[in-house]
Amino acid sequence: MPDNPVTKIATADALTLLLHNQHAICAAIEEITKWLSENGVESVAANARAAMETLDTNAQAITDAIMRLRQS
Repeated sequence: MPDNPVTKIATADALTLLLHNQHAICAAIEEITKWLSENGVESVAANARAAMETLDTNAQAITDAIMRLRQS
């Protein structure tokens, strides 16, 4: 990436928006997972929980990248 502060800010801003989207997707999956569990579809709910774990892991990596961009 070019050592351009404007480019870094734009990239960090775009990643921040993607991170917000990721949090919204995770919240939606969480609601669906709750409904699945309450309605006896535990195997599907377990798969949804695994997807949420991946979203959480990736959210942390995105957050770290945003912080590095904003600090450089």
